[in-house]
Amino acid sequence: MLNYETLRLIWWLILGVLLIGFAVTDGFDMGVCAIFKFVGRDDEERRALLEAVEPVWEGNQVWFILGGGAAFAAWPLLYAASFSSLYLAMFLVLVGFIVRPVGFAFRGKLAHPRWRAACDWALLVGGAVPALLFGVAFGNLFVGIPFHFDSMMRPMYTGGFFNLLNPYAVLCGVVSLSMLLMHGAVYAAFKVEAPLSARAATVGKLAGLVFAAAFIAAGIWICMEDGRRITSLIAGDGASNPLLKNVVAAPGAWLDNFSQHRWLWAVPVGALTSALLTVQLLRLSLHGMALITSGLTQAATILTAGVGLFPFLMPSSTNPSESLTVWDASSSAKTLFIMLIVVVVFLPIVLLYTTWVYRVLRGKISIEAIRRHVGPY
Repeated sequence: MLNYETLRLIWWLILGVLLIGFAVTDGFDMGVCAIFKFVGRDDEERRALLEAVEPVWEGNQVWFILGGGAAFAAWPLLYAASFSSLYLAMFLVLVGFIVRPVGFAFRGKLAHPRWRAACDWALLVGGAVPALLFGVAFGNLFVGIPFHFDSMMRPMYTGGFFNLLNPYAVLCGVVSLSMLLMHGAVYAAFKVEAPLSARAATVGKLAGLVFAAAFIAAGIWICMEDGRRITSLIAGDGASNPLLKNVVAAPGAWLDNFSQHRWLWAVPVGALTSALLTVQLLRLSLHGMALITSGLTQAATILTAGVGLFPFLMPSSTNPSESLTVWDASSSAKTLFIMLIVVVVFLPIVLLYTTWVYRVLRGKISIEAIRRHVGPY
């Protein structure tokens, strides 16, 4: 059996894969929902945009469920501390996830303009709010979450919801929102025909430039922000007790991994390069290639955050030494090993099924096809 330290590292990588899978797939769903009301100028055009994501959005959320399940089973302390500390933020994300299917399911039940406008706003909120809050959550990890453990090892959150909306976290929210808007716009440009594809491409180019500017600003800011650094001996195979280490706050500490392994700078450089390449490909109307580079932007951006934070999972601003790390917040080695077998068996099935679905649903959507559609939508 793999040793405990290796299992922890593997599960950190698996959590990253699940986050990337969610961003790449459900990310374009959220992006399309956030822009379709403005890209589509009438009801038929908006229907065409929704048709691009409606058959797949529900299946894409499997990645979110897998990520939550992995956090619950592999990192129970992380799950407990994050859900108790970020309860209201999590609730707002879930509200977004709830109103989006309501918009999809009920938009076509009535043809009244006010009804459809209300459903359109529900879809917009369901796409934009989670996209923003995911970035805010990552931003707060770099700032530090105000939590600590009491005498019974219960995570105690000492902040409030509006404390999460600090300037750096909001900037990271802009990074996330613009990144997913770009991804959704690229997917819309790829799936729908002109003139909608041209309008979506315009939105994608603008969102890509905003992402690049916000990403650079966030990187410069983090160089001056106090990071976290472990100063005691790290026991990779030790007990899952976050109280057995010493952590200090130090300026620029979030760049330690990049400084020690300079080849890791290729990750943030890749995120920025792929975003700018996506903008250029949209200008050349190479929408298929732009969708690939946009997906690479999602992956490289999440990897940048993961590399910067490693080995921290949830840093504490109240007591840095009680921060949760890869080495002290996991389940037992036996649990991680059994779950790894499950992942090895079922993750390829999810990937094969997802690939098959997108193959079946390949092809563009035209306004003419929407107009020929008989029945309510």
